[in-house]
Amino acid sequence: MVSRKKLAVVFGGRSGEHIVSLRSAASIMKAVDQDLYEVIQVGITGEGVWITGPDAWLSLWEKRPPRESFAAALLTNPARPGLLVQKGDSPQEWHYQSLDLAFPVLHGTYGEDGTIQGLFEMAGLPYVGSGVLASGAGMDKVVMKVLFREAGLPVAPYTWFYRHQWAEKQNDLVAVAGQKLGFPCFVKPANLGSSVGINKVHGPEDLPGAVDEAFLYDEKVIIEAYIDGREIECSVLGDIDVEASLPGEVVPCNEFYDYRAKYLDDRSELIIPARLEEKIVEKIRDYSLRAFAAVEASGLARVDFFFNRSSGEIILNEINTMPGFTDISMFSKMWEASGVSYAELVGRLLHYAEDRYKRRLSLLVSPPE
Repeated sequence: MVSRKKLAVVFGGRSGEHIVSLRSAASIMKAVDQDLYEVIQVGITGEGVWITGPDAWLSLWEKRPPRESFAAALLTNPARPGLLVQKGDSPQEWHYQSLDLAFPVLHGTYGEDGTIQGLFEMAGLPYVGSGVLASGAGMDKVVMKVLFREAGLPVAPYTWFYRHQWAEKQNDLVAVAGQKLGFPCFVKPANLGSSVGINKVHGPEDLPGAVDEAFLYDEKVIIEAYIDGREIECSVLGDIDVEASLPGEVVPCNEFYDYRAKYLDDRSELIIPARLEEKIVEKIRDYSLRAFAAVEASGLARVDFFFNRSSGEIILNEINTMPGFTDISMFSKMWEASGVSYAELVGRLLHYAEDRYKRRLSLLVSPPE
């Protein structure tokens, strides 16, 4: 009998999307093929402390001290990838837990932004999803849009600035936003997801407050022009051979698809597949694949669009390299409508992770003598 591979499902994290991560991880752990993989729970608290053990997920979900969970640290030793686990108070009570691969179900900063991907690279541990470059580019809305424009993809007008620039010339930046973008517009932290810290601003008098709120989450803020459009999403899956799902449409219950509409209020409507003409569907799928390639993504992504109600123009909004991954999330529901089950999604992503690692392992890590 072939021994099961030890799979670290990593969840929680230090971002504002901590709870979203826990929900995604719960669905993934249920769907993993238990005949092939032994799931090792690895939780990261809101303060950044790593824990492991059979009670790790429950400890984070209930926000209580761990019972059957222990402090842990990732070994950055490619010859022996795994965890050091502290099962007592003394240094002698640290134990080694081997790992074969990781599924980092972390959304937002410190998880979806290239940081933990770099840690896995240092540890020599195969992992699901995009690498350091794609994860960082996919998290930073400014860098992302630069890459999209370079690839010839349509994006909405935008402007951006750092905290120190806002402090020095706030009035000028408000004027630039009004002239370049008009009102209403959207103010967002440049690096975050799940619509955390985002505000729709209807006039210049409301812009400073929205910018100050966005700066609670990031040092860089982006302001985007408002598009009167239907919110269309498309899922991408693959590594070398990449596929795009049938697109879906979100009809938000609030003024826009904010955090409350996504996770706290079940009145938003999800239409899968979206009711669009075939030529529009194919264009959205093509744009999704091109966006995936533009940031050099791998494994999975969800690509978000606006379909302009009056002009019929398709505007690319953003790419999410680790989208919400519950069995009822848009990513998985769009694939279900395209003929791929949730369990198959999980299995294929683990397969892509190992294949990608094997390809990279064959590369020289030092120059020839």
